[in-house]
Formats: sequence, structure tokens, C-alpha cells
Amino acid sequence: MRKFLLLLSVLIMQAALANMPVTETQKLEATARIWGFLKYYHPQVAAGKFNWDQKLIDILPEVEKVQTKEALSEVYIKWIDGLGEVPVCKKCGKPSKEELFEKNFSMAWMQDTHVFTDALTAKLKYIEANRHLGVSYYAGMGKADNIEIKNEPVYKDFEYPEKNYRLLSLFRYWNIIEYFFPYKYVTDQKWDDVLTEMIPKFKDAPDAQHYHLAMLELVAKINDSHGYLVTQLTNQYFGFYWAPVTFSIIDGKAVITGFYDEEKAKQDDLRIGDAITHVNGVAINDILKEKSRYIPASNPAVQKRDAYFSIFNGSSDKAEVTFERDGKSARKEITRYMRKEFKGKEKKPADKYKVLEGNIGYVNMGIIETSDVAAAIKKLSGCKAVIFDIRNYPQGTMYAFGQWLLPESRNFVSFIKPDVNYPGKYIWVNSYNVGPRGKNKRSYKGKVIVLVNETTQSHAEFTAMSLQVGDNVTTIGSQTAGADGNVTPFSFPGGYETWMTGLGVFYPDRTETQRRGVKVDVQVLPTIAGIKAGKDEVLEKAIELANE
Repeated sequence: MRKFLLLLSVLIMQAALANMPVTETQKLEATARIWGFLKYYHPQVAAGKFNWDQKLIDILPEVEKVQTKEALSEVYIKWIDGLGEVPVCKKCGKPSKEELFEKNFSMAWMQDTHVFTDALTAKLKYIEANRHLGVSYYAGMGKADNIEIKNEPVYKDFEYPEKNYRLLSLFRYWNIIEYFFPYKYVTDQKWDDVLTEMIPKFKDAPDAQHYHLAMLELVAKINDSHGYLVTQLTNQYFGFYWAPVTFSIIDGKAVITGFYDEEKAKQDDLRIGDAITHVNGVAINDILKEKSRYIPASNPAVQKRDAYFSIFNGSSDKAEVTFERDGKSARKEITRYMRKEFKGKEKKPADKYKVLEGNIGYVNMGIIETSDVAAAIKKLSGCKAVIFDIRNYPQGTMYAFGQWLLPESRNFVSFIKPDVNYPGKYIWVNSYNVGPRGKNKRSYKGKVIVLVNETTQSHAEFTAMSLQVGDNVTTIGSQTAGADGNVTPFSFPGGYETWMTGLGVFYPDRTETQRRGVKVDVQVLPTIAGIKAGKDEVLEKAIELANE
């Protein structure tokens, strides 16, 4: 009798769960997940045999009508059955011969009993076990082993599409990150929670600008300095009028470091070293706090670096600033301009390489080219130290310098590349070296000093890593951009291009560089006093170490 009552209570509970109402957000979350999963896993869909965007648009009204888990699962089962047979895949069950990286991978969502019936879960698991193998219609491999997103319809005149197409926009982006962003596991917010949060922002966006800001906020949530999205409407939000100055944020102040137009800055008596604390009565830190959700960045250093739109831009040509100069605080009105009005001052060409006082070599990695390297080596070989300045974007000279700096070939990096046979999983690649093929008895024996900061990004970080495998290397500066890997571009509906890092980059010991940046031995940050005095405090520290 007791067993019978227990069984009866279980059956009653199952029936109650099956008939429990599901919320609109739960339904849309489930639809986003299943649509994306089928796109990359179902053999017929992954082969490009359907207009998959249209299939989503067609299913959304049906999903909207149903109210219970049972009814929702039936809609999905009917949808899946209509896609054709999924044959048994014998190769799918074979263990991978590659070493896999699986921190991004989880199919636990399939077993959410609040939304899916057992029958639907079983069907989804069957598709996973008998999935499409190899390059698909929608995702392939780029030349550098980064993921390549393909065949995504652009759709013209999509500035503010109707609700279901706005959801398509969210679902497309969310699933690309879900299956092909190598650093999904280190985002500030769990990617599952991002979907929950962003559904109402896309669905209920009241106008075009709110929709575009939702796209930008979504891009910022991957915490990737390669993240990018600029549209006319996002620019309009920040404002088309610019202050004529460049700046760095130090101690919560926007410190003027240079000028877009020096003559226009002089008209308002804006000087290098002025520390602006407020714009239109709002503290710099409060502006950043308000606007940071719209700044794609791997770390706070890049968020501050890329805050130029947020701090001074506006919709009018005037702004009030509160600033500090020579220990005193003052307020004044300044003029802002359209960017096209700026007339930059012609700069004196910088030296690609030179010998500093004290027999210290200096190389500007942002402008030296491969064709210059032989002459640079000839001039710098007798220096007691060589400083490689990578606070810029190098021109592909790292391998040429490696031939000189290293006594033998050395591994400096490990990668993870997407596993196209199992979307969401990645494969370790450990074979990238720098240095001569054989022994180099004439390798450079002096000190090597590498300069980095928040502008050191992507190939610049990669270059820094290659230099760091030397025998007598010190890296000086501050946290780098933390976006080290080839960029993968793709588009939201409407042709709004966005980027992500499409290849995972690690040190040989598998220490992450994403978000953290490269390893820095000696931390040096510019100071307000140093900026005002025109000093390069990072370079000064490098010279000090070279002379020790």
C-alpha cells in the first residue's frame, strides 16, 4: 500500500509539473537554446538545407501561444521531427584523439525539467550523440584556426526591426558566443544569465536607439577588448560633439595627455596635465559607472582607455568642466566640436630604432618593419640593453627579432581552437615557436626590456609573449588589453558588424592572457605630475633598470 501511495504521489507530481505554466522569458530562452543547438548540431540544419532564420520567425508565434511545459515541448518535438531523419553517427561516439579544452562546454540545459519533457530531452540528447561532423554551413575555420562565421543573412533596412527579428538578432549573437567564443567561461556574468537578462531588452526595445544600445550592451557582456559595435544610433547616444583633447583616467580624473586640435584647446585654455574631475556636474567615476555597460573591454584598464565617447562627448557644442591645476580647483565652459572640424598638428616622424644615452638600444615596435630589422640589429647589437616599446601595434617583426635574441627555438604560446566536430569544445595546439631553427651562438646577451600598457592589444600582446621567452627579459608597465587572439568578425541582422576574439591564447604553462593581459614584472603607471612634466615614466624606469 505504501509503495502504491508513493507511486501515485510521483505520478501526480509529474502531471503537475507537465501542466505548470511557463513564463514568456522561459519560453524564449528555451527557443533560443534549441534553435542555436539545432543550427550547429542537427545534420540537416548544419548542412544549410533550411532557411534557419525563417524557421525561427515561423516557430515564435507557436511558442507564444502555449502555456505549459508539455505543450511547449510538443511544439519543439514537432519542429524537430519536421527537419528530417537524424541517422546514427558511428564516428560521433569515438573518443577524440586530440586533447580537449571543455571549460566552455555544457549541455545541462537540456535536462531542465521545469521547461522540457523527458521525451524532448531524449530527442535533443540523441541529436548531440549523432551530430553533424566537420565544417558546417554556418561555421568553419579561418586561416589562423580561429572560428569563421559564415552565411548569416544580412537583411537591409533593419535599423529597428519588428519584435521577432529583434529576438533573432539576440539569439544569433548569443549562440555564436555560446558555441564559438573561447573565453565564454571567464565573462563576469554567466552566459546563461545574459540570455535571461537581455531577452526583455531586445523584445521590449521601444525604439531604434534602445535596440542599438541593447546590441552594444550585449557585445560588452563578453568582456573582450576585441568586442566592437558602432552604429549611427550608438554614436548619437554618446553625442557627436567632441572635446579637442585626449586623456587618460588616473585616480578617477580625466587627465589631459594631448590634443585632437591644439589650437581649439588653447581657445579654452586646456592644458596637458589638467585633471578634469566633473563634466556637467557629474563626477568622472559616476560617468564611467553609468556608461561602462556600453564599453566592450576585457578589463578596467581598457574600459578607461576606451571611455573617450563616454566622458566628453555630447549632443551640444558646450560643456562645463571642473578641473584641477596647480593644486587649485576651478570650473569653466568649454567648446566641443564635430570630429571633422579637428585639424591635427603634423607630428615629427618618430625613430624606428635608436641608441639612447648610456648605450641603451630602443625599438619602436609600432613603426619598425621587417625590412628594417637587419639594420636595427646591426646598430643595436653592441648595446648593453635593448628596450622594445610595444605600447602600440607592431608590424609583424617578432619572428625576425627572435632569430637574433634567442639561442634556439622556443615555445612561447599555446592555443585552443574550436572543435568543429563538437561545437562548444576546443582543441589544444602547442606548436608555436619563435627563434632560430638551429643553435645561435651569436644571440644577443644583453638585457631585454619590454614596455607594455593598456594599448598593448592582440598582436602586440602576442609579440610581447614572444619576447618574454628570452633569458634576460624584464617586462615593465601596466596591465595590457587582455585580448590576445585572432579576431572573428560577424554581423547582427541589418549588417551591423561586430567582432570577438576567435582563438584562445595562453602561455605555454596554460596561464590565460585573456582579460589578464601579458605578465608584467615591474608595474609602472603614469602619474598626473609626470604627464604635466612631459615625462614618459615607463621608459624612464626601463632606462633605470638598463643602467643597473
